[in-house]
Amino acid sequence: MNPLKSCLVLLLCLLSSYTFAQYTDVINSNRPGVSRSAYSVGTNVVQFEMGPYMIKEKRTPAASYEVEGFGADFAARYGLIWEPLELNIEGTYQSDTKTYTSNIITEDNRANFKYLTIGAKYLVYDPYKNSEKEKPNLYSWKANQRFKWSSLIPAVSIYAGANYDTKNNPYVTYGVEGFSPKVMVATQHNFNGGWVFVTNFIKDRIGTDQSDFQYILTLTHSFSPKWAIFGETQGIQSDFYADNLFRLGAGYLWSKDFQLDTAVTLNTKDTPSVFGVNFGMSYRLDFHKDKEINNGTSAKDEGDRKSRSKGKKTTDVIEEYNKKHKRKSESFN
Repeated sequence: MNPLKSCLVLLLCLLSSYTFAQYTDVINSNRPGVSRSAYSVGTNVVQFEMGPYMIKEKRTPAASYEVEGFGADFAARYGLIWEPLELNIEGTYQSDTKTYTSNIITEDNRANFKYLTIGAKYLVYDPYKNSEKEKPNLYSWKANQRFKWSSLIPAVSIYAGANYDTKNNPYVTYGVEGFSPKVMVATQHNFNGGWVFVTNFIKDRIGTDQSDFQYILTLTHSFSPKWAIFGETQGIQSDFYADNLFRLGAGYLWSKDFQLDTAVTLNTKDTPSVFGVNFGMSYRLDFHKDKEINNGTSAKDEGDRKSRSKGKKTTDVIEEYNKKHKRKSESFN
């Protein structure tokens, strides 16, 4: 089936699903790692995420080469019609020089999109939609910090999209061009103490000679109202390329609509070795309007009550930290 038709069918199948608040009063960014949150940005929110990076690769000893260059990751996200639904377009553009060091030294200057994808994500299950059943204990800090077995149940979203590869793209194997489907399942756990654990399971470029499977595991922790750190591992397996990448980084919440971040990427092998550094930012245009929901409270009230469970990287755990310390969202301004 045509990948665009597949996305449409998926959305139509989800029309009857129960909806609940996704919006939060601070930005929810997927940066600085590469995993995707289970949650959307919220209806009528337009969000931009981007960041330049530098990359260096070196392969030894056989078929030796070195790659040095730079690029930029980017994403645009929009919450449309239903709270759990998010449309997005994302990609990576890279320009580098690949130098072959075995026998005669030759250079190959390359520039293209490593990937360019348009798709839709839908939250199919949110364990926090009934979080009013687990109201905080106003008389016991210890009770609120106690491990809850219910936290082992993750939020789950599904994603369907389409890649576009130009002809003779140097970053994909020969013959891969045009549109190809991409699907993903994303889960998210939110634990006490400002810890968030996200998993992504991805099947990419389905039906092509460069079809691959990826998994991404991301653990984030906040240690102040504005700062959070993260660690991430990404596994990639295909006939064209296989690797295990590791990332470490931090994010800083400048304001409720603006985040800064940085991260380093590396691996442990030499076929090739990989080292990269990136700096990024996320900014949202917030046109969200409150809607009345079934229990008579506004969407903002619902979002405020559940804000500790939304987002990923920096802002979700920061918001959780603030709520546990009885702070208000205005403290980010």
